Amino acid sequence: MNFEYTVSGDDYSLAGRASSDIKKKLKQLGIPATVIKKTAISMYEAEINMVIHADGGIIKVTLDPRHIRIILKDTGPGIPDLELAMQEGWSTASEEARELGFGAGMGLMNIQRNSDGLHIDTVVGEGTTVTIVLNMED
Repeated sequence: MNFEYTVSGDDYSLAGRASSDIKKKLKQLGIPATVIKKTAISMYEAEINMVIHADGGIIKVTLDPRHIRIILKDTGPGIPDLELAMQEGWSTASEEARELGFGAGMGLMNIQRNSDGLHIDTVVGEGTTVTIVLNMED
């Protein structure tokens, strides 16, 4: 099964819509609750990062009998220092994002903690592709 979502940048009112839809679909498919929770957290964090940092992008979700694969691709500014970005608490979020309760520097760490695989390809000035893999069985 394949699903695709377009994420709008800087529209915080729509942020999280794609991850909420996938959560609903996984429940309907009878996926274990622990897998749904990890998927929802991972996808939400990555989706919010697209809104805050990259002016949106495209999310593709693929379900197969063994895995959930989430690919988030944007054409934002890229991540200049990925090692630094992976440090808990580090953030380049705008003041507006912080005032709305986002941008605490926990997103990438939360994805890493909740997923079974995380890979980030990023090129400054071109964009970032985040690939998240979750095992169907807990």
